[in-house]
Formats: sequence, structure tokens, C-alpha cells
Amino acid sequence: MPIVDAQVHIWAANSPERPWPARHQPHKPEPITKDDLLREMTAAGVDRAVLVPPSWEGERNDIVLAAAQAHPDRFAVMGRLDPEALASRGLIATWREQPGMLGLRFTFHRPLLRPLLAEGRVEWLWPQAEKAGVPIMILAQHSDMHLFDRVAERYPALRLVIDHLGLTKGKDEEAFREFDQLLTLARRPNVAVKASCLPLYTTDAYPYRWLHPYLRRVYDAFGPKRMFWGSDLSRLPCTYRQGITMFTEEMPWLSAVDLEWIMGRGVCEWLGWKA
Repeated sequence: MPIVDAQVHIWAANSPERPWPARHQPHKPEPITKDDLLREMTAAGVDRAVLVPPSWEGERNDIVLAAAQAHPDRFAVMGRLDPEALASRGLIATWREQPGMLGLRFTFHRPLLRPLLAEGRVEWLWPQAEKAGVPIMILAQHSDMHLFDRVAERYPALRLVIDHLGLTKGKDEEAFREFDQLLTLARRPNVAVKASCLPLYTTDAYPYRWLHPYLRRVYDAFGPKRMFWGSDLSRLPCTYRQGITMFTEEMPWLSAVDLEWIMGRGVCEWLGWKA
């Protein structure tokens, strides 16, 4: 069964030649390079990974695209752009023509970024992405899921993925307090979810059984074809291999066919990442 990680960050160090914007801190003090990631993937048994440029590098895709172009059999990219820059509006139509690029990823959960969504300042994006066949991954808080329900309804050919099951802060009951709002999106066939970074949001230890009932509810709502495993490796509080076996060995209610979809086939088909 091929295993495809739906989200991993790689990045380069902050330097005068390639400075970061003044934002929040990276997940780790030392960068994870493509070579670091390849070693980790080989050791854990991960065949391919979707690379997501981290926010602390700004709106740039050079590192991840270089990795995908050097290893097209292992990496592909969900890239970034500035949704408020006028120049961005001319990029969507040819976005997937960049070698290694599959789509876009946005974060709307932080106080400085949420107004882009809540005030409708990215409304131009959805129809353009739908027309160009560009899928979009989104990190947003549970209380904003109704906004994406409207987007999914208005643009039924636009493929959306909600990252980390909409988890953005807290642990256990605090993190999952408004979880039901995510499940309402299951009625939209053009919305999928990433079951990624989950161990970060519980005080439980491996195999994180506290999380399993929530994952069962996601499975029952979205089905295995719209539920994508991912690690978000740079924030994973367990080994890479444990991030995998939590699903493949610790949830006996998942069939072999279910696991094939959840652990890789689903995200590849959703994003159009051909073997």
C-alpha cells in the first residue's frame, strides 16, 4: 500500500541572501531540508509527500518547487501566494503549469489573517481556482467552517481540503469544542479533510486513543475517499512511524481498502497527482 503524506514542511534557514519576513517562529530551530525529509520518509516507509511552504518563509515556493522538480516521484507542492496582491490574480489560470505544482494552500486561522476570509477579501480567488481546476488546502478554525460551506456550495467544481480537521489551538476538549461544525461540510462532495497533525492536539500518548472516536466520526461523515492522512512532521510529538501506525495498526475498524484511500490514494486522486 503506497503511503502519501498529505502535509510536510521543508524550508531554508533565514539569511541575508534569503531573508524571512518578520512573522512567527519556525516549528524547529533548524530547517528540515528535502534530503532530511527523504531520509525520514525512507525510514518510516512513506512513499510520497505533499510539500507545503511554511508561513515563516513568506509567500514563496522556491524551496519546495526545487525539491519537487528534483524528485518528482517523491514530492509535489501545494503552494502559496499573497491573496491581496493584485499580481496574484493573474497567476491562477496557469498555476498548475509550474512543474511540481498541484494547487494552493492558505491559512486563515490567525487574527491577522482571518479578516481576509471573514471580510470577503479573497472572494476573487474561488471562481478563478474553480475555472482553472486548482485545488485549495485551507487551515481555518471550526467557527469559520460555515464560510467554506458557502464557498463549496457556490463553486461545486472547486476542490477544497480542510487541514488538520480544522484544529488550530488547545488540546483535548478545548481543541474539539466546536468540532461538529467541521462535520457539516461533509454534505458538500467537493470538500475533503486532512487528518493531519492530530497528536499535537491531545495530552494522550501513543496510540492516541482519545482521538479515535473523533476520527471515526470523520470517517462516518466524509468516508475514506475524502479523509487524507498527513503528519505535519515538523510539529509531530511522536515518531514519524508512529504517526502512520496510529492509523494502520491501531484502528481495526479501518479495512484494507479504507486504509488504501486514507493513507495515500485519496489525496493523490483529489489533487490530480499522477503516479
